[in-house]
Amino acid sequence: MPPIKKTKPKRNKSRAIVSKFGAREIDSFVNDFATMSLKGNVDSKTGLVYDDRMVEHHCLFDPDYPECPQRFSHSLERCRNYGLIDRCHKLQSRPATSDELLLQHDSEYIELVKGTSSADDEHLTNLSTKFDAVYFHPATYDLSLLSAGCTIDLATDIATGKLKNGMAIIRPPGHHALKDKACGYCYFNNVAIAAKHIIDNLKMQRILIVDWDVHHGQATQYAFYDDPRVLYFSIHRYENGAMWPNLRESNYDYIGIGKGMGFNVNVPLNKIGLGNSEYLAIFQQILMPIAYEFSPELVIVSAGYDAAIGCQEGEMEVTPACYAHLTSMLMSLANGKICVVLEGGYCLKSLSEGVALTLRTLLGDPCPLIGSIAEPDASAVETILNVINAHRPFWKCLQFQGTTQSVDLDIYSDTVSKKVDILEDNDWPNHKTTFEYVGVPPEEPFPLSGFYPVQSEAVKVELAKRIDELISKTDLLFPTQRTCIAYDKRMALHRNLQEIHPEKPERLMAIVTRLEEAELLQRCKLLESRMSTEEELALIHRKEHVQEMKDTETMKPREMLKVAEKFRSIFLCHDSYRSSLLAVGSVLQIVDEVVSGRSQNGAAAVRPPGHHAENDEACGFCIFNNVALAAKYALDKHELQRILILDWDVHHGNGIQNSFYDDPRVLYISIHRYNNGGFFPSWKNANYNYVGKGRGEGFNVNIPWNTVGLGDADYLAAFTNIVLPIAYQFDPQLVLISAGFDAARGDFLGNCKVSPEGYATMTQLLCGLANGKVILTLEGGYNLRALSASFAMCVKVLLGDSFVSPPPGPGPCDSAIQSINNVISAHKKFWSCLKYQVNLPALKVENEEGKSELVQGAEGGIPSSLTEDFAQLNLTISAEDEYDSFAAYAVIPKTDCPHLKFVDSLMKTFNLDVSTSKCSRCNEMQENWICILCHEVYCGRYINGHMLDHYEENTAHCLAISLSDLSSWCYVCDSYIHDENILTSIKEVLHEKKFGHPPPKPSLS
Repeated sequence: MPPIKKTKPKRNKSRAIVSKFGAREIDSFVNDFATMSLKGNVDSKTGLVYDDRMVEHHCLFDPDYPECPQRFSHSLERCRNYGLIDRCHKLQSRPATSDELLLQHDSEYIELVKGTSSADDEHLTNLSTKFDAVYFHPATYDLSLLSAGCTIDLATDIATGKLKNGMAIIRPPGHHALKDKACGYCYFNNVAIAAKHIIDNLKMQRILIVDWDVHHGQATQYAFYDDPRVLYFSIHRYENGAMWPNLRESNYDYIGIGKGMGFNVNVPLNKIGLGNSEYLAIFQQILMPIAYEFSPELVIVSAGYDAAIGCQEGEMEVTPACYAHLTSMLMSLANGKICVVLEGGYCLKSLSEGVALTLRTLLGDPCPLIGSIAEPDASAVETILNVINAHRPFWKCLQFQGTTQSVDLDIYSDTVSKKVDILEDNDWPNHKTTFEYVGVPPEEPFPLSGFYPVQSEAVKVELAKRIDELISKTDLLFPTQRTCIAYDKRMALHRNLQEIHPEKPERLMAIVTRLEEAELLQRCKLLESRMSTEEELALIHRKEHVQEMKDTETMKPREMLKVAEKFRSIFLCHDSYRSSLLAVGSVLQIVDEVVSGRSQNGAAAVRPPGHHAENDEACGFCIFNNVALAAKYALDKHELQRILILDWDVHHGNGIQNSFYDDPRVLYISIHRYNNGGFFPSWKNANYNYVGKGRGEGFNVNIPWNTVGLGDADYLAAFTNIVLPIAYQFDPQLVLISAGFDAARGDFLGNCKVSPEGYATMTQLLCGLANGKVILTLEGGYNLRALSASFAMCVKVLLGDSFVSPPPGPGPCDSAIQSINNVISAHKKFWSCLKYQVNLPALKVENEEGKSELVQGAEGGIPSSLTEDFAQLNLTISAEDEYDSFAAYAVIPKTDCPHLKFVDSLMKTFNLDVSTSKCSRCNEMQENWICILCHEVYCGRYINGHMLDHYEENTAHCLAISLSDLSSWCYVCDSYIHDENILTSIKEVLHEKKFGHPPPKPSLS
C-alpha cells in the first residue's frame, strides 16, 4: 500500500497497477450475477429413472447370455442397500414416441423391431442371426422404447434445470444401435436419441458425450461425426482392432469430418489389465482439458461398467470406486448438469458396485479413497500421446508437447487452416505414432452364442474374492454435517491505523455478508472460534517471534510502527496479536472438526492471512502462518501422514514452503505470479526449480506465472497437467487450500482473470481427493466483490451444490504453457504420472487448395467451427452491465493528478539500467523508486526511505514510479495515480528497459 503523506513509498504487495487494460477487463460477475448464481436451486435433486419391467427382456436360447436381467436387478438392489434410491427424485418411466426414435433410426428398422413383439420363438431366434451380438424377445421392443423414453426425459429435466443431475438404470443398452440395425445388445441408441432431442427442442449448442464403456460406441460416433455441437469422447479397449466391434474407425485417427473435425475423440486401449491410473490419466491429459475448452451445456455419460475389475468382456482393472472419481470430475462441467445412462457391464458384483458408487457421487457424497495411483502403463501412455497428436491442431489445451520435424502419416481428409510455429529445441524424447489394424469385423450369419468370453470357475472365484476385498476396504462412511465454517468479527479489529490498506476489516465483513445473502452461511455448521495457544504457535514459529508480536499489545503507537517497519509489508495495531491468535485458532478448530469426522469439509474466513509468515518473522500482511500451523497440527495431533496444501493465492506462499521444504509428509503446490522474480515476495525460491530438499525433494511444486492476465484456462491447465496427477499419486489424507483470491478478475494486486466459477471448479476437483476432507482458508483477495463472490462460490461447492461453470473461451496462453512445461521438466523424475513431455510428429494435412502442409497445433482459442457460435455468447460487458471500474478496486488510483502536467516525454530518452539500479544514497537495490522528473533512484520506506527524503528536499519532485511493479505515486496528492495518456507510455519504456521487451498487450481472453 502506498504511504500517507510524510511516509515513504516502498516495494509492497499492496500496490495498484492501473494500466491501459482497465475497465473493460472486469467482467459482469461483479454485479448482481454473483448473488443470483450463488443462491442457485438448492432444492434441485438427483434424478433416477428405471422400470421394474426391464427384467423381462432376456435371451430365450442361451441362459448364460451376458446381457441378462440380473444386470438391472443387482444394480438396483445395491443402490437400495446403500439407501440411495430414497434420496433421489424418481422419474416416471415412459416409452419413446415414434417421432423421437426417428431422430436416430430408420422407419423400416423401427417397424422391424416393433414386429418382434408378436413373433414366435423360432422367428425371434432366426432374426437374431441377422444382427451382430443381439437376441430378440417379445418384450424387447417395448422395453427398448422405455429405455429410450427414460433417457430422453432424464436428460431433458437435467438440461432444463428441473434436476441437478441424474442416472438412468435401464436396459437394453443403446450405444451400439445403428441407424438401421440392432448391434451389440443394443436396439435403439438411447443416448444419441436424447442428445438429438435436446439439440432440436432445447436448441443446445454444446453437448459432451463421454462413453467409458469398454466397447467403442460406434453408433454414437456415426450419429454425430460431422456435428460440432456434440463432442463424442470414447475410452475403449481396441487392441489394434482385435477387440469387438473390430472396426478401423474405432482408432484415434478418426476425429470427425467437415465441421465436426476435432469433435470425435477415440482413446483406443491396446492392452488388457489397465485400470485406475490409466483412466485417470486419460481424463486428466485429454478429456478434462478438451471439455473445459469446449464448455458443454450438458454432459451425457454412456456408462458401461465392463472396464471394471472382474468383467469377462473387458478384462480391465478399473475399481468401482474409481468411477466415483471420474463422475466427480465431470461434475465440474456444464453447471453440474450430468446425465449418466447405463450401458454395459457384465460382472454383477463390480457392475452393481460401480453403478451404486456413481449414483452416490451424483448425490454429493464424497469420493471414496482409491489409494496411490501407480505409474500408467506404457501402452496407455502411447495411446494418450497419439490422441493428443491427432487433436492438437484443434484444441489449444493440447499444446504441451514439442514437435519433431518429421512428417507423420496423413490422417485428416478435410481442411485445417490453423498452424503454429514449431516449439524451441528441447531434450525431450521423440514419440512416433504408429498405425496397426488387425481387426476382422464379424459377418452375417452371426452366431447366437459362444461368441462372448467365458471365465473358468476358478477365475470367477478369485475375481469375486478380489472384488469383495475391495468393497470391504472401501470406506463409505461420511459425516452427516457437510460443511463447517469459522469466523470471528473480532478479527476485524486488526487494522492499519496509518493509512487505508487493502488488507482491511471490510474483507471479512464482505465475505460474511455475501454468504448470508446467498443463504449459504445458514447451511454451514458455525464453529466456536478460539485463540490458539503459544504452544500451538510453537509448532511453526520461534518463541522470539511470538513474544515480539505479543508485546505489541502494550506498545505505544510509535514503538509499534518501528516493529512493523522491520518486516516487509506489515502493519500492526494493539489488536493484531489477538486477531492473529483467533485466525490460527479458528483454522485449528476446523482441522479438529474435519479430521475427527464431525464435518465433511470446512471453510475458514480469517484474517490476518498467513502464508507469507516465516517461522521467525511476519511478512506480506501475515503475522502467523495459519495453514502451515494447521498442517503441522494435523501431523502431530491427528497423526496424519500425507497432507496436500494447494496455494492458489497470486503471491507465492514463501512461509509455507519454508516450513515443509524437507518434509515428504506435506506436498506443497503453489500457483502464483512470479514474473521472473519481479513479483512479491520476489525471491528466487518461488521458481519452478525449487523442488524441496532431502527427503522432501519433489514435494515442493511451484507453478510460477511470468505474465499478467492469466485466468481460468491457465489455472485449469495447471490442474490437469500437474496438480491432479501429482495429487492422485500422493494420495493425501487431508487437503488444505491456501485460498487467496487476489488472482481474481478485478483484483489489481494480482492483475489476473480467474473467475468465481474458476475457483469453484478448482475446489470441485480438489474435493475428489482425501475422501472429501478439504479445508479452505482465506489468504489474500482485495477486490471486495470479487473476493466475496469467489469465496462464496467455493463454499457452495463444499456444500455440494451445483455451480456455474466457466464460459467457453481460448485455452491456456503460451506463457502458461511454458511455465507448466518447466514445472513438469523439474518434477517428472519424482512423479511417474508426469509421462507426457515428449516431442510429437508434425502432421501432414491437406489445406483448402488441396496441398499438404505441416500442422503442429492450434494457435489458440476454440476450434474454428465453433468460433461463430461462441461469438454470439455474452462474453463482453454490455452497456447496462458497465460500471465505474475503479469502484471495486482495493486501492483506488487518482486519475486527475494535477502535478502530471510537469511530465513530458523525458522518461523516454533516459539511459538508466533499471534492472541494476541502486538507491543513490545507500546503494540498496530493493524497494526502489525513480523520480519521474529527475530520474534519480531512491529506496522506499521499507528500506531507508530516501525517496521521501528526496521529495522533502525538493517538493517539486513529487512524482515517483516503483521500479519493482511500475505503480506510480504522487506525494502532494498522497495517492497512487494513473493517467492513461501520460504514464502508460512511461511505464512501457521502463518495462522494456527492465525486462528487455515491451509489456504484454492487453487481451480479453
